[in-house]
Parts: sequence; C-alpha cells; structure tokens
Amino acid sequence: MPRPIWTGAISFGLVTIPIKVLPATESHTISFRQIHLEDGGRIRYRKVCELDGKQLTDDEITRGYEYAKDTLVAVTDEDLDGMPLPTAKAIEIVAFVPAGSIDPVRIGASYYLEGDGQVAAKPYKLLRQALERSSKVAVAKFALRGRERLGLLRVKEDTLVLHAMHWPDEIRSPGTLAPEPVELTDDEVDGALALMDTMSEEQLPELTDHYRQALEDVIAAKAEGRQPSAPQDEEKPAGEVVDLMAALDASVAAAREQRGEGGDATVHEMPGARKSAGGKRTAKKAAAKKADSGGSGAKKSAAKKSSSASAKKAAAKKAAPGKTASAKTAGRRPRRAS
Repeated sequence: MPRPIWTGAISFGLVTIPIKVLPATESHTISFRQIHLEDGGRIRYRKVCELDGKQLTDDEITRGYEYAKDTLVAVTDEDLDGMPLPTAKAIEIVAFVPAGSIDPVRIGASYYLEGDGQVAAKPYKLLRQALERSSKVAVAKFALRGRERLGLLRVKEDTLVLHAMHWPDEIRSPGTLAPEPVELTDDEVDGALALMDTMSEEQLPELTDHYRQALEDVIAAKAEGRQPSAPQDEEKPAGEVVDLMAALDASVAAAREQRGEGGDATVHEMPGARKSAGGKRTAKKAAAKKADSGGSGAKKSAAKKSSSASAKKAAAKKAAPGKTASAKTAGRRPRRAS
C-alpha cells in the first residue's frame, strides 16, 4: 500500500474520525521519455529563471498567481496552510444522500480512508455501518493539493472510500449532443435487450488492456533488435447503413458462441416481448399472427372472406391434402417477437 498523501479527520455533527488518505488506484500506463531522434540522447527540461538565467532546484521554486499583467503574487505552502478553512484538516460531511442520486460524471479520483489509531476504530465502524444500513453515501468538502474540493464517501468491503467530485458548475451540458429523433421498432429494442442478456457481468474479470500488452511487445522487440509483429488486417467499415436487426442477430450469435452456448441464436425468439406504448400492431404483424393461429383460425378466416373469390382460392390451397407445415409457411417471413 502506498504512503498516505493527507492526514486529518472525518467530521459529521460532533463525531470526529482521525484518518489517513491513501490512493485507491494506480496507473499501469507506459511512460515515455523524449529523446533526440538522431542519436538517442535524452531531452530534459530544466527550470531556469528568465531574469537571471539561473537553473533552479525545487526548493527555490514556489507557486505564483498572475494578479495583473506582469504582476505575479507568490503563494507559499505556509500561506495555504494558514488559511481559515474548516476543511483544511477535515473531511466535513455536509449531507447524506441516496447513492443513485449522484451522477457518475461528477466522480473523479478515488482514495481509501484508513483509521488513524485506536481512537478512530469505533467512530470509523459507526459511520461505515450507518452508510451500509441506510444505502446512502455522504457528500463532503475537503481541502487537498491547494484547493477545496467536493467529495463523496461510500463503503467498499470494510473500508471507507473517498471520491473526489466535480463541482456542479464544472459539468458541461450534453444537451446539444443528442442525435436527431429517429423511430425504433419493438423488435429492435427487444433485440438490444437480448444482446444485453448475453453480455453479462461474468465477462468483467476477463477485461485486459490489450493496447498496453501490444505496446510492451513493440518495446521488447525493438530493444532486442528485431521487427515488431505485423498488425493483423482488419476489415474497415463499409460506411453504408446496415440492417439493424441483422446486426443484432449476428451480435447475439457471436456472444453466445464465445460463451460456448450452442444452437442458432436469434433475437426474434426472445420471451416476454414488450408492447409499444399504444399497444398497436402493424397490419403486417396482425396478418402474420392470423396465419400462425392454426387450422381453426385459418378456417374462420376463410369463412369470413367467403365473399371474395381470391380468398376462397387461397383457403382452398391451404386446406389441400398432402401439404406439409413447411410447405404452408414457405415464402413467409418468420414472425418476430414484439
């Protein structure tokens, strides 16, 4: 576990919990150095004062704010530590809210909160169990790395977790990004639901950063003086409008095949089909249902249409002996669940 980046306390009401803040995540991103392409020499950045040209160490550098043009105000660590902020050394809980009320877009970096000493054991457990039983999270304010932040406290296993959050005015509106209104059929929505059912949470532990693996292979190959493996040719999208139902059918089949499930997959056979808002069906669907309703239904339909000569001929053909079920339905499109 890494070293704490901040120490202080959680406070809500008159309850205080001494804690240490530790990073909850780590980056496995491959870092690069800048080098001279011709001879491979390292390119380094040197911190040089533009007034006297002197190269400086970190101890000689502090932060500054451009208060006006060509006017920089130095702000030291001591200035920040001395500010009269109630959150300077405390994670101050301001409200408890349902977990589902927090927009994930607002959540940023994550930190584990470790109880600091035996005195923290009981209030730490108290807050953890209160959050678990209420199914709520705590919204808090705290100061870290030079500014006051908004945070969210929740429980992960037996540990309290602090998520940094964006302030409400830092979230941009997505209103102008929505696509133009389009019509969707019930079959298309049911197809998407069938595909979602095949892509379960069981696949999550298998997630792998393939880009990082490929990059490591490239680096290893070049370090050993050999050529990296050639990339596999991938088919480029054709660019034309695809049949959405066909794409959904193919996706369901591929997902089931990947999971080792046999049989022909089709989203048309999904049980529990949903009706449209008005409960209406198109003339095509109604006709298909009547055609599938069995012999008695066919006879009734033929009887109703007895006044039409063409209908009589159609009924006679259907009732003709020696015709198999497959022959009856030949040429008719399969009915989709709605």
